[in-house]
Amino acid sequence: MRAFLGIDVGSVTTKMVLMDDKQNLLDSLYLRTQGQPTAIVQKGLKMLQERLDPALQIAGVGTTGSGRLLAGAVCGADVVKNEITAHAVAASTLIPEVKTILEIGGQDSKIIILRQGIVTDFAMNTVCAAGTGSFLDHQAARLNLPIEAFGPTALQAKNPVRIAGRCAVFAESDLIHKQQIGCSLPDLLSGLCEALVRNYLNNVGKGKEILPPVVFQGGVAANQAMRRAFEKALQLEIIIPPHYEVMGAIGAGLMAQEEMQTASASKFRGFDIAEQTFTSSTRECNGCPNLCEVVTLKLNNQVLAHWGDRCGKWQTTVKQVESGPKLAAG
Repeated sequence: MRAFLGIDVGSVTTKMVLMDDKQNLLDSLYLRTQGQPTAIVQKGLKMLQERLDPALQIAGVGTTGSGRLLAGAVCGADVVKNEITAHAVAASTLIPEVKTILEIGGQDSKIIILRQGIVTDFAMNTVCAAGTGSFLDHQAARLNLPIEAFGPTALQAKNPVRIAGRCAVFAESDLIHKQQIGCSLPDLLSGLCEALVRNYLNNVGKGKEILPPVVFQGGVAANQAMRRAFEKALQLEIIIPPHYEVMGAIGAGLMAQEEMQTASASKFRGFDIAEQTFTSSTRECNGCPNLCEVVTLKLNNQVLAHWGDRCGKWQTTVKQVESGPKLAAG
């Protein structure tokens, strides 16, 4: 049986999915990246290999997320796409009529506007943590509450408190103040959810026409109190797809399947790369005033790939490296 592997490497979590020819989900993984994307991708591949039927053939690989270039070079991806495209493909495939995608991850959040299945607008927030999942994660830890209990506890709120959500620092100060005056934990947590939603809509969603159906995906969609806060703010039903936490990886897998319709064979290096040694480093190219930071990936001390340049001369494979330009010293 053929399967397609989708990998979404984010700053906080790494997601992997395996899909069959009929786009059914065969398996999925949700791992903490822990600042080691290469090692976690290798760990995930090893876990998948141990759980899969040995007769299963990987017919295509797609990568996405902030670590998509690294993951693509490590695995031998057939297609590497940004997360906007991946999330849009996944949502529009599972919910064809979708018009708005709300996606909140660990370190960034995004909104994607689709009309007739085509992305017409999008925006991302990568500046302030107050609009991301790490904001809720940090506050839950400070309140000595498991993040899994955040949503159920917040849903018990009777009078959510108003918390400043423009900035993570101000939000935390305001939360401490509300604690000191005796506000209940459910009211505090619900207020945090509403603050995050206000931050999201005032920054990421500013100027965007949010029309139903609205799909909410990303790890934060696991928090039902966030869903309630969005429905309260937008006065719209919020749809959470069955595999909300791995939608980026699903999109990557779907694009890999489409790519392989015209390709002869997959570039996938095989599951044994989990046992190989990869190292990456960065150096500055002085070929022009851009002074690009070029990333070099090595496999067992042999150069595997370069990327990070604006002009494209370093985006090459090991077969072309020997005659390629020299990196600046230092």
